[in-house]
Amino acid sequence: MDIAIFTLTSALHDAQSVKASTQQFLGAIGIDHVFCDADYTEYGHHDLNIIYVRTGGTEGIFLEKLPVLKAQGGDSPIYLLTSGLSNSLAASLEILSYLRQQGLRGEVIHGSNEYIAERIRSLAAVEKARRQLRECRLGVVGEPSDWLISSHVDAAVVKKRLGISLESIAISELLSIMDTTPETMPQETSSVECIKQALPGANRIYLALRQLAQQHRLNGLTIRCFDLLTAVHNTGCLALAKLSSEGVVAGCEGDVPALLTMVIGKALTGITGFQANPARVDIATGELVFAHCTIPFSLVERYELDTHFESGIGVGIRGFMKEGPVTVFKVSADLSRYYAEEGFLVENMSQPNMCRTQQLIRLCNPEQARYFLTSPIGNHHVIIPGHHKRLIDDFMSF
Repeated sequence: MDIAIFTLTSALHDAQSVKASTQQFLGAIGIDHVFCDADYTEYGHHDLNIIYVRTGGTEGIFLEKLPVLKAQGGDSPIYLLTSGLSNSLAASLEILSYLRQQGLRGEVIHGSNEYIAERIRSLAAVEKARRQLRECRLGVVGEPSDWLISSHVDAAVVKKRLGISLESIAISELLSIMDTTPETMPQETSSVECIKQALPGANRIYLALRQLAQQHRLNGLTIRCFDLLTAVHNTGCLALAKLSSEGVVAGCEGDVPALLTMVIGKALTGITGFQANPARVDIATGELVFAHCTIPFSLVERYELDTHFESGIGVGIRGFMKEGPVTVFKVSADLSRYYAEEGFLVENMSQPNMCRTQQLIRLCNPEQARYFLTSPIGNHHVIIPGHHKRLIDDFMSF
């Protein structure tokens, strides 16, 4: 990650002494960085820009720098690093108090060397994700499914809060591309005759969606996939599994909040998560079953092909993800709320009465299961391998 450190230093302090303590302090933290010292020309041009407050008496110097910080740093928080020597913590607290009074965001980074190093790595990942999302283009192919009554998204809000551009694309455009896309047998195979017959059509959907994403320069998309059941008598499950594994984040049912959740999760962790419905909740044990008929192939150790659950046609995916730590994540349609809890995938299930990929997840805090029955954010949530709650909390604090 690209981390730059700038400095604030009072002229009253001995320059050689300050230089020596700086080398000792930054060396003990052990974070790779670009040391810009008092030259703020490149401020805002790195993944993470940190102001190392080296001494007290720097509040006035900070005020002089503030217009440059705001102009070059945009709406990013101002991070103040301090060792605590030479009244530097007191100056940092005064600066942070001023920022709060002005409605600006900031944080003082102070503590043990281990804490500071961990905090800088986390903040660098968050700021890198924010910068990455400002270049992100997402497509909504067809309208959101009719049953997503709590999931309407205002594209202007998404652009303002995340920098993400949303583009509405008529599903007829996809169908037109499919008209000129031949059916070809994909690499995936099945011995079940109805699935084997459906595979060329499912692959055609994948090829057409991939072309659509390329034409519109999309980093991700969500599709009103149930329309494909009647339009082409097939499903988009295979297409979404393949696209997500190739770097195009692909979601189901035109669910834009779920797509945003997947995109944020990928920007933070590098992993495209599993969009799924909660199918069963046990608030006593904190165990939940999540299920859906597609999952990125990149997430699974193995998979089986089946039909789409609700319709019994096309190609669905039963994926088996590695058991272990996971994070359950979801943002609300207006980005004002989010849910992020850590747990463990304890079993990949194969029950016949729900969508094909099924995961039994036990939350680390069983009481958090009550959220699904009292204040859920829609039905789809995203399962990401690994524990990432703190990273998500830092990101969502924007």
